[in-house]
Amino acid sequence: MEASVGPSTTAGVPPRVPLPGPDPVARPGRSLPLGGDALSESADGLGGLGALFAPRGIAVIGASRDPAKLGAALARSVAGFPGYVALVNARDPEPGSGVYASVEEAAEYGPIDLALVCLPARVCADAVAEAAKAGARAAVVYGGGFAEAGADGERYQRELADVAERTGIRLLGPNTSGFLAPGRGLTASFVPGAADVPSGRVAVVAASGGVNHALAFLLSEAGHGLTLAVGLGNCVDVTAADVLEHLAGDPHTGAVALHIESVADGRRLTGAVARLAATRPVVALVVGRHDVGAFAASHTGALATSWRTTRAALAQAGAALVDDERELVDAVGALSLVRLPAAADPGVGVVTAQAGPGLLLLDELRGRRAAVPELTADTRRALAEVLPPLTYQANPVDTGRPGPGFGAVLNTVAADPAVDLIAGYALHEPAAFDLVEAVDAAGHNVPLLLGVGGTGDDVRRVRRALLERGVPVAGDPHGLAAMTGALLADARARHRTSAGPTGAGTPRAAVAMEPGPGPWNEDQAKTLLDRLGIPTMPRRACPDRAAAHRALSELPGPVAVKLLDAAVLHKTEIGGVHLGIRTPAELDAALDAIEEAARRVAEAAPPDAPQVLVESMAPPGVDLVVGARRDPVFGPVVLVGLGGTTAEAMADVSIRLAPLTATEAATMPADLAGYALLDGWRGGPVLNRAALGEVTAALGDLLAAHPALAEVEINPLRITAHGLVALDAVCIAAGPAGMAQEEGGD
Repeated sequence: MEASVGPSTTAGVPPRVPLPGPDPVARPGRSLPLGGDALSESADGLGGLGALFAPRGIAVIGASRDPAKLGAALARSVAGFPGYVALVNARDPEPGSGVYASVEEAAEYGPIDLALVCLPARVCADAVAEAAKAGARAAVVYGGGFAEAGADGERYQRELADVAERTGIRLLGPNTSGFLAPGRGLTASFVPGAADVPSGRVAVVAASGGVNHALAFLLSEAGHGLTLAVGLGNCVDVTAADVLEHLAGDPHTGAVALHIESVADGRRLTGAVARLAATRPVVALVVGRHDVGAFAASHTGALATSWRTTRAALAQAGAALVDDERELVDAVGALSLVRLPAAADPGVGVVTAQAGPGLLLLDELRGRRAAVPELTADTRRALAEVLPPLTYQANPVDTGRPGPGFGAVLNTVAADPAVDLIAGYALHEPAAFDLVEAVDAAGHNVPLLLGVGGTGDDVRRVRRALLERGVPVAGDPHGLAAMTGALLADARARHRTSAGPTGAGTPRAAVAMEPGPGPWNEDQAKTLLDRLGIPTMPRRACPDRAAAHRALSELPGPVAVKLLDAAVLHKTEIGGVHLGIRTPAELDAALDAIEEAARRVAEAAPPDAPQVLVESMAPPGVDLVVGARRDPVFGPVVLVGLGGTTAEAMADVSIRLAPLTATEAATMPADLAGYALLDGWRGGPVLNRAALGEVTAALGDLLAAHPALAEVEINPLRITAHGLVALDAVCIAAGPAGMAQEEGGD
């Protein structure tokens, strides 16, 4: 939308239209007193973004008489702001009506902390600079046409960034629809209906202005008000981390909804989330589940996509993760009302008035790995006194068609020692029982979350009454499961934090070795693992056939024979790996095949006999992939997943920021969908999680301590009856050397 000033008074121009805006109090000699709770704090009252979100006065730069223009929409939006409001129209000023030729002139009659810039991209930098000179300490640039629009737009955005850096003015946008601060009477948004969003306890921090408003409207419809809702836009200055740090000082915010599309500084973002989550819940929705990146040199690089890494980093920092915007609304709404004590695995009591929805709820809770413990014999005896004999009473508890005893059922389940919260569902059946009355009768021994099915005004009144009582409420089993899952994730995250640091710390002093300049072949990479204390099989690097035959006779057999070339990372795919070799004849056949494979992949004439690695075969077991890589956004990260040649296809992985403790790393297998395979599945070996934690933490420490390393990967790391053993290893150097190795791989 083009932002422009209104028409001038010339022949052929329609009659003058009054500029929309505040009552004519913003006039020479008059400014609005602050007063009242909404503006009782100064612009510095909430930290570095106080001038942006809690200004004393506002100037709309580019106010227009054309009601369809952005400047007119912004003037209408801020008309209800209780502080000083000035409209700026350089071509058509009218000071007597509060319309000034410049911010400098407007500032003579009242404080201007915040400038709302509604101008074309090419002139925005100058407008922001002029506002800063006049005393404004924050600005919002709404229009598009910046970095998202090509070379000229990139130049305009750099100019904005230069102004912000030079003057110190805090800048939201560009390319944003602004923000809402309902409790302060401030609607710095041009979106219709934004002013109707009520004040409450939820804050929204969204990458997109459109998503910001969509979430604000959904939360409002769900009965939740907002303290702040911000659309970040292009983030030329103010980022998500800035807003999260601001919210950490806001006593009115009870929970924060975070929407992420991309991240520029991963460690700053996770640090801000961790600090905020220590005092109030953060729920995060990360866009990009189906992101497909360029082919990566190693399995770790291919699996640790930006979406996976961002979600893992936010969860490690303490955020609860959701999969879509509806879940985000249900989850953050619930957490704004209820927060469980920190616990490793809180127990959920499920109470349902209808069996079918209860099954849907239980199925979702199991998928979220919620603990739904069987109720004690005492609890079941008490339930049998109030429920029909054919109902299921072990957990979940099915009441049959609900009746007046529903409150007693809630109370009984809540009293069970294994239950830390109740997730209950009921259709709205006013002829059968009064749900609100049942909740009042039940009391609140443990937190209660409810799903109330139905439609119409009566259902909305019931949901509103429950919210007023501090009971989170959803409209369906899925929403109830999302609320429950978020409370559990938040409690588990705080339990991990209370147990000690979980990552992004300092590498352990033990990683004092120098890995060398690289590139590294498999034998050299495994020598590095040996120095880290990670078990490998007996092996020999063989420069010729004679050495290979000596190795065959001396090593415990059978053996694996592999091409030994630092430029070839995935040897199996080119025929460079031969297993189960027992005899000299089998060895010669394997060496012939490896020589042929080396000739196929060599860019220049290969040597007559490529080097090979002869290694004793490992016992059978379950294969994992464990790696560390230097993420361009988050820095060193570690990855654990089901491994072997199917690692990328299965994509069942857990990721953490590094360095991290071995204790934290030992929890990573619990994230895997196939974690049951690691606990002796069908007589197989059992994973020593502590040992895996040591291996994973050691790789993370190594990468964090040595910037020359880009990636270290063990694939597979085999779980055997005798412990863990590394069967293959890859090291990739950072910078040009690392790129050369990537290009020389598959």
